Amino acid sequence: MTDEATRETADDARGWGAATEAALYGPGGFYRRPEGPAGHFRTSVHASRLFAEAVAELLCRVDEALDRPETLDFVDMGAGRGELVTGVLTALPADVAARTRAYAVELADRPPGLPDRVTWLAEIPRTVTGLLFANEWLDNVPVDVAEVDAAGAHRLVHVRRDGIELLGERVWGAEAEWLARWWPLGTEPGLRAEIGLPRDRAWASAVTSLQRGLAVAVDYAHTVATRPPFGTLTGFREGRATTPVPDGSCDITAHVALDACAALDPALRLPEALLCTQRDALRALGLVGARPPLTLASTHPAAYVRGLAIAGEAAELIAPGGLGDFGWLLQPVGIKDALL
Repeated sequence: MTDEATRETADDARGWGAATEAALYGPGGFYRRPEGPAGHFRTSVHASRLFAEAVAELLCRVDEALDRPETLDFVDMGAGRGELVTGVLTALPADVAARTRAYAVELADRPPGLPDRVTWLAEIPRTVTGLLFANEWLDNVPVDVAEVDAAGAHRLVHVRRDGIELLGERVWGAEAEWLARWWPLGTEPGLRAEIGLPRDRAWASAVTSLQRGLAVAVDYAHTVATRPPFGTLTGFREGRATTPVPDGSCDITAHVALDACAALDPALRLPEALLCTQRDALRALGLVGARPPLTLASTHPAAYVRGLAIAGEAAELIAPGGLGDFGWLLQPVGIKDALL
């Protein structure tokens, strides 16, 4: 893009962060539509009940690490229509479920049919003792986009509501410092990066809501050694990737620099976070995806068919090149380790 070609269109353009915020969460925004996220893309939660069962197992491990408190909190961040929190409550052993206080944090309105015991909030509870689980939440925290211009300078990318982009002001201050540390762009024109500072701050706020327990973020992710040269900003509509246009018609998302999120302020004096793949995390939680023995097909055919279905669902959740490549960031607070 050139400044000359786009200057005339600049009046209604703004940074991708502000444009995404309005398109997703403003009046009539994508995430306020009645069909919810599940109407447009499939997450691990929608792929199989096994995912909620694995999260329930993790909550039970947190419960044990906390010496079985009188009240155990489960917070579903970016709850969509409450699919995960509902599945976790269903999968918990009765004694743990009876002590669990469940929260769903989401900007959209409370969906009909959600169990009454789930508290629906627009913000994170102030004090949490238990498990805070953010499944595909950080990738929808809006971020600005930087691009290297023809002179080798790092400039913010502005976008109109119809998706047309133009280069804006230079990147300065904390955003420039973040790029230098976490996504060095160099000077080759056209290289792009998503400035993940708002996600770092969102994650820090989520972690500091924990008095004791575990905070987990699960997302498509990359690290400083594997940043894509042109960024990952994209749109989704009706199950298909599409050009991101900030008009409320599609989801707008970008992969997460989870390593940057993990680098919390040392002054918090928290244990070191664990970064791993979903494949490793789910296996550690007991999800193996093994096929049932063939002999079961003749002795108990129905059980064999059920076992095959479960193995197929588990395989999808841990598949290389798919959901298994999701990143997991686990941050313990007041407990010894990440429990995997």
